[in-house]
Amino acid sequence: MSDIQKWDVEDAQFWDSTGKKVANRNLWISIPSLLCGFAVWLYWGIITIQMLNLGFPFAKSELFTLMAIAGLTGATLRIPSSFFIRLAGGRNTIVFTTALLMIPAIGAGIALQDQNTPFWVFQVLALLSGIGGGNFASSMSNISFFFPKKQQGLALGLNAGLGNFGVTTMQILVPLAMTFGLFGGEPMELVTTSGTLIGKIPAGSDTWIQNAGYIWLLFLIPLAVVGWMGMNNIKASHVTPDLPNPAGSFSIITGMLLVGFVTAILGLWLMLPEKVGGSGFGISKWIVLPIVIALTVFLLKLFPGKIKENLNHQYKIFNNKHTWVMSIIYTMTFGSFIGFAAGFGLSIKVIFGYQHIMVDGVMNHDIANAAGPSALMYAWMGPFIGALIRPVGGWIADKMGGAKVTQICAVIMVASAVGVAHYMKLAYASETPQEYFVPFLVLFLVLFAATGIGNGSTFRTISMVFNKEQAGPVLGWTSAVAAYGAFIIPKVLGEQIKLTTPENALYGFAVFYGLCMVLNWWFYLRKGAEHHNP
Repeated sequence: MSDIQKWDVEDAQFWDSTGKKVANRNLWISIPSLLCGFAVWLYWGIITIQMLNLGFPFAKSELFTLMAIAGLTGATLRIPSSFFIRLAGGRNTIVFTTALLMIPAIGAGIALQDQNTPFWVFQVLALLSGIGGGNFASSMSNISFFFPKKQQGLALGLNAGLGNFGVTTMQILVPLAMTFGLFGGEPMELVTTSGTLIGKIPAGSDTWIQNAGYIWLLFLIPLAVVGWMGMNNIKASHVTPDLPNPAGSFSIITGMLLVGFVTAILGLWLMLPEKVGGSGFGISKWIVLPIVIALTVFLLKLFPGKIKENLNHQYKIFNNKHTWVMSIIYTMTFGSFIGFAAGFGLSIKVIFGYQHIMVDGVMNHDIANAAGPSALMYAWMGPFIGALIRPVGGWIADKMGGAKVTQICAVIMVASAVGVAHYMKLAYASETPQEYFVPFLVLFLVLFAATGIGNGSTFRTISMVFNKEQAGPVLGWTSAVAAYGAFIIPKVLGEQIKLTTPENALYGFAVFYGLCMVLNWWFYLRKGAEHHNP
């Protein structure tokens, strides 16, 4: 597909005659590519459940770190990914970053065939899976250039909303793909009962866990081909006027991704314990994450020419206090959604899939609970609700005001998080934890719904608070910061489960939501606020 020289979608005649067809073609190729990005980014949340079911020789807390590694890397890679389209072109970026997802997918398929695979191999594959998380920023940036302003809301909503369904698609497709030898190879025997959307699979059954990686090749290979044939680079002056050849574009993308990988690896090394390849320094994640973000931003500025010019222009958003306020509030919504999506399934498995019995004065959490719910049957529900309801949040916010809807959602999130914590505590001290599963599940689904509605309402607040020049960069920045929820939430849950107090994680999140309520009220709802009830 040829590069586009002239592109003026605000011209109604050009849009009707040429632009609409081209824009829609690029959108409908972009959506499944982004969906696969989310799926590969977050599939460790399902893979680790099955690793437990198969008896892989890793501690539960170690398995939580795999999702945390992918989460931190994916969030960090969103920072450089925000600038790919202007520097490397839309088709070049989407095709190349989609093709890169084949590396962790193939690697996971190979590594999962052997329970003796070293843990560091899974850590590296989780790191590479972060490419899928970074793809969100470049995908949204690309689609924004194809549509006129009056239609960007719907186009971006479709791209983001259907892209987010990659989480739910993965949580349904991966368990099903494991049930038969689609790609050959030797099956493994389940140690404990597993399950899929359509029912439980008893212990002793065969499973092909390697399909969790291989299954995505059925989509990624044709998507890369279709993307190359059907998508476009826009060489117009307001998009990518100095478009390099494909090899040059791939080099720019690779170099900037490497910066994100380097800073993410540094952050992980500082935080992780020595037994899983970390430094053992035990530096707090609350110290390391700001260092990772700041170092990534600084190192990107060392790139010469257009990259540096582009960054210097967009860094002006950091002089606006509302950038920082909205980063916190956006983290409450999208950060919670993506973090809980990453850790929900494994939390169900660890808390309700084992009996919690006192043995010789010590609580034992390693006895399989035959009556426990299958995590794989329920893990998809929360992300499905959170993604599906997001456009509803935006629609309600248009009627009521963004900050008001966000405030109501924050109240619901505080209450539901406290409720989830309560039932977590009861279940994690019970021989029959399944008795508390229904209220736990219902409250968690309410929490997911509130994150989705609140996420939609924050978009309206940002559009009202910031001018047109700053609104785009702020959306990109806040999405990058909030994506760290995919790291923080699984990490905190894993730490608290290791301490046998998983409820404290949810109590902590409830306190954070309370802080967001105060910030939202002070800056956007109280009388006399600079941007009152936008």
